Amino acid sequence: MQALARMFAIALKEVQQMLRDKLTFAMAVGVPILQLVLFGYAINTDPKGLPTAVVAQDTSPMARSLVAALQTSGYFRVVHTGLAESAGDALLQRGEIQFLVVVPDDFGARLVRGERPAVLVAVDATDPSASGNAIAALNQLGTTALARDLRGALAAQAPRPLPFEVRIQRRYNPEGLTRYNIVPGLVGTILTMTMVMLTALAMTRERERGTMENLLATPVRPIEVMVGKILPYVVLGYVQLGVILGAAFVLFDVPMVGSVPLLLAMIGVFMLANLGVGFTFSTLARNQLQALQLTFFFFLPSMLLSGFMFPFRGMPGWAQTLGEALPLTHFLRIVRGVMLKGSGAAELAPELWPMLAFLAVAGGVALLRYRQTLD
Repeated sequence: MQALARMFAIALKEVQQMLRDKLTFAMAVGVPILQLVLFGYAINTDPKGLPTAVVAQDTSPMARSLVAALQTSGYFRVVHTGLAESAGDALLQRGEIQFLVVVPDDFGARLVRGERPAVLVAVDATDPSASGNAIAALNQLGTTALARDLRGALAAQAPRPLPFEVRIQRRYNPEGLTRYNIVPGLVGTILTMTMVMLTALAMTRERERGTMENLLATPVRPIEVMVGKILPYVVLGYVQLGVILGAAFVLFDVPMVGSVPLLLAMIGVFMLANLGVGFTFSTLARNQLQALQLTFFFFLPSMLLSGFMFPFRGMPGWAQTLGEALPLTHFLRIVRGVMLKGSGAAELAPELWPMLAFLAVAGGVALLRYRQTLD
């Protein structure tokens, strides 16, 4: 009985300590809830409503029926029509659309003559999992798309195979290799984890060891401390980048179509944004354990909502809105755009300014929190 009483006293003491550490308790409760919400509602491996541009050079009833069948399938959401093919190619290059459908100008006439006209479907295949099911649905559309049109005298033009041909171009990743999507994405995920974690731990470690007081006694300004702490990790990040890219080229044969200096500049902005987050966490955490917990709490949604593990366009609207607020989402589009598409600065500008805005907010909050720590 005395042993049980002593064990109960120790357990009671641990419960009190757990409740006293509010941040750790909040992480223990919040992380499972976050996982349930993200995996239960936000993750979808069968994305539908994928943005599609249609270049309809033919206005025949058959062409209109084909476009209508695309939309009713659920996989395609026509967001642009009446474009020139060059404009559609530019949209596909910038990642604004997933599919580009080109219907030739003589589609209806050739279909009536039984000549099996070809419909071009260009796909942004940088993420094969995002378009795989939609491509499979394309091959089944022909059996229903023109069922109402090929009747009566035209019924003879509706045998199988299809009365028209669907030519699919998997652009930027013709073979549909998963590593072309995963390996560039690993650049962002690894840098996110290490930049946030190392910065948060470094500052928290100084506070635990008592060296922060010595630093505060010097005439160094808060912004100088922040920049001085961040710069070594920027260098470390570029070292990690060299290792990852070297492995990508040597082991996985991932192409580098675009500009390497442009990619290095974009990666610098991305690293600074994550280092600002780590610096902010260091001002919130009381010890290194809390710093690790905060890092995980930031890294988990970044990995799940950015489009690294699951197709971004397969998530519901609210999850995509949250994902757009994370720097990793935009960086994944940048690194895949440079490496696989050869995108330039003009195409990447829409993804750069959100990272710069995040950097400004994270840096401002970190500096404000550090000033409060000084006070």
